[in-house]
Amino acid sequence: METINDITQDFGTLYHPKSALVFYETKGRTTDVYVEYFDMDKNGSPINSHPLTVREANVLVKALRTEEDKDKAFLKPSGILPTNILHLNPSTEKGTVIWYTKAQQRQLFFVDSLQIPNGNAYVPPMVWKASKNSLTVYALASDRRPTEKTPLYFTPFFNIYEDGKVCMGTVSIDTKNSASVEKFVCAWENYFFNSYFSHLLGRNSPIKGNCVNLWKDLVNTDKPFPKEVLKKNNKTLKNLL
Repeated sequence: METINDITQDFGTLYHPKSALVFYETKGRTTDVYVEYFDMDKNGSPINSHPLTVREANVLVKALRTEEDKDKAFLKPSGILPTNILHLNPSTEKGTVIWYTKAQQRQLFFVDSLQIPNGNAYVPPMVWKASKNSLTVYALASDRRPTEKTPLYFTPFFNIYEDGKVCMGTVSIDTKNSASVEKFVCAWENYFFNSYFSHLLGRNSPIKGNCVNLWKDLVNTDKPFPKEVLKKNNKTLKNLL
């Protein structure tokens, strides 16, 4: 006799029927519609049929609206728009955010071949532009909130192309459609600073001097970032809008 094994637990989440709606429609040139609500018993069979009540209809509408709102919630602020947000396009498909950060101390990671120790270091003020799948970063010369005319500088980091786009390497990017602008911004900053800096991209150094020696001198110290080493890239904030 063959042994039958129950493998349904391997199929993932099992959903049980709870209720059902049946729509009735009259025939003829003009039609009337009648909706009947059914509960389901433990075997999945319909029981307790009755006309759909206003309360049950409202519950259904609320559930559908919640899903619809979730799809439209991409980059929606959870409260008052943070003051560091400079520009916001909340389109679900092509949404982007531009924001800035002041000079701050961050944990930085470097591949062994650079011979730069991992550790905390001060980084310059920055302008960030991100979509769901890409990140572009620039440096600023001051902590002041930038305007359209504020000049941008090359960021003094590795893994960044000359146009400011970041090569994320093997970092897995997961920005959800329902992400608030606050979570979206925080996620991208973490992706950037938690990745390992490995190599320079482009033909020229992004700073006035040697980038490797710069970070060797700054990591695990309280030295402020020397803004005089930043190089202008002939762009202003307006070019990002």
